[in-house]
Amino acid sequence: MGALVRRGLGGSMSDIRLAYRALVARILEGDGTASRGQRRAAFDNAGLSAPTSTLIDKVVNHAHKVVDEDIVAARASGLSEDQIFEIVVCAAIGQATRQYDAALAALDAVTGKG
Repeated sequence: MGALVRRGLGGSMSDIRLAYRALVARILEGDGTASRGQRRAAFDNAGLSAPTSTLIDKVVNHAHKVVDEDIVAARASGLSEDQIFEIVVCAAIGQATRQYDAALAALDAVTGKG
């Protein structure tokens, strides 16, 4: 990270975390075609009904297994393409968040820093 900061390609970890928090707040609370509840549920991978839950679970756990039929089923349930896009992005960022948090916790456990 230090090399990135020296080259002007990044900021301090607190700057990065602030930017990340702003990103998450924007996708969850900002304007969108999907409801805030749908976006939060996709981010958390919890509380969605089928077939949307099937699509989001695949995005979170097996993204390479998402097929056209998953999108068609979500559309048939009443979601627009824009809503599907938004909840898929929320699901991916939610999963990335869980992985990032787990990695930081593992580093903290090893280094004793927190």
